[in-house]
Amino acid sequence: MYQFAFEKLDVWNEAKNMTKDLYVKTKLFPESEKFGLINQIRRAAVSVCSNIAEGSSRRYLKEQIVFYQIAYSSLMEVMNQVIISADLDFIDNEYQEEIRERILRISRMLNGLRNSTKNCT
Repeated sequence: MYQFAFEKLDVWNEAKNMTKDLYVKTKLFPESEKFGLINQIRRAAVSVCSNIAEGSSRRYLKEQIVFYQIAYSSLMEVMNQVIISADLDFIDNEYQEEIRERILRISRMLNGLRNSTKNCT
């Protein structure tokens, strides 16, 4: 099966897998959060991998960098929402630490992608 360029990026795969895991985890949140934190976390997580995909398809390197920066910002939004979820006892400390490590890894990969793209301009 044909793979698009973004599907070959390790950072996209990491972000996609994190998104899938967050979808599963947020199913356990209270029903009252359906249109609150559940929706916000899912949208932000999907935004990370979506912006990586969209950025990788842009013709101009400066456009790619913009999308990678948006993906990074969405990743920080996910981190913020995870912290709030832990403060509200929707997730335990162990899961918060696990997702924090994943976000750190993805953020480093995104910075590397963005910097390598900058060096091509």
